[in-house]
Amino acid sequence: MRTITITLVLSTLLGASGLASAQPTAGEDSQHILTVDHYVPNQSIVPSINGETVQLYVRERVKPATVQRGAPRDDRVVLFVHGAGTPAEVAFDVPYEDYSWMAYLAAAGFDVFSMDMTGYGRSTRPNVMNEICNLSSEQQTALGRAPCQATHDAQLTTIASDWDDIDAVVEYIRALRDVPRVSLVGWSLGGPRAGGYAARNPDKVAKLVLLAPAYNRASGRDSPQPNPTPGVAFNAQSHADFTANWERQVGCANQYEPQAAAAVWSAMLESDPVGASWGQGVRRAPNTTSWGFGKAAVERMQTPTLMVAGIHDKQVLPERVRDYFDDLGAANKVLLDLGCASHNAMWERNHLLLFRASLEWLTAGTVEGMAAGVVRLGY
Repeated sequence: MRTITITLVLSTLLGASGLASAQPTAGEDSQHILTVDHYVPNQSIVPSINGETVQLYVRERVKPATVQRGAPRDDRVVLFVHGAGTPAEVAFDVPYEDYSWMAYLAAAGFDVFSMDMTGYGRSTRPNVMNEICNLSSEQQTALGRAPCQATHDAQLTTIASDWDDIDAVVEYIRALRDVPRVSLVGWSLGGPRAGGYAARNPDKVAKLVLLAPAYNRASGRDSPQPNPTPGVAFNAQSHADFTANWERQVGCANQYEPQAAAAVWSAMLESDPVGASWGQGVRRAPNTTSWGFGKAAVERMQTPTLMVAGIHDKQVLPERVRDYFDDLGAANKVLLDLGCASHNAMWERNHLLLFRASLEWLTAGTVEGMAAGVVRLGY
């Protein structure tokens, strides 16, 4: 599958009407999948930069024919929302063989977007994240530094600032593609991000697909106090940490390919040039104060939802995903129990089972023909 890359940098003054130049020409091969980079301005509510304008990086993958036909239906527009550490273009657009979830859906005729929250990937990063002293003392030591005093004494972002970032991008996409709703695909902390956003904005979200959603039944609807929670502002992950965290979740032979893991890590460092220069290279991510994705919120939700639990996931245990399935108020809900899979299921050997299930859900509202219930695949 060939890829054409188009970079589109938007100023804060450029609206959706300025996007015509990014549209493909009629002569382009309809099987090519375009990559279009957007930057969406948003007046931030991240506490340390409240009121400042940030630029949110949004990647689009789409076939020319999809947008040549005019605005796609709202059930064909998807926004991917990342988790606590890995930016979206790395998580969902892996540049290795057929591992790009975004390209898979784009090839099926979807207009596919992903976004980086403030503090991640190619989006604006608060200056707090450029100071190694704002890491934990243990992570400073791991980078070969003598620990120094932090200049920031609280977690950097909040789930509310994440929801605000999502809303800015959803509004941008709705205007760009002239659709009333989009579907959201979230991973890990992307569960509270995408699911929590859908709970508060059901009129803007068509369907949900949530891989390993970080659900906590006891999570209250209201923010904790103080907010954000006192503590370390952000964290860093080294290649050794990345590998060790994955290896502890291996439960079957050939669960993942080393080449796929290498492609993910390379893309991770490419998305964070500053972090790549620290020690032997790290990826940086803000610590986030989270709430609002517990039983009190989800039992009222009616958004059709596919949730996926990897059997070997040790970061978000499958039992937590089952709790979410049991508590969710929506009539149309499917729990995909995925064998030979960890928290990183979209980067592992059963990734195409995951991708295929998401495609069926987004198009037909079923998985293996089921609109409600539990489906087991990959065993």
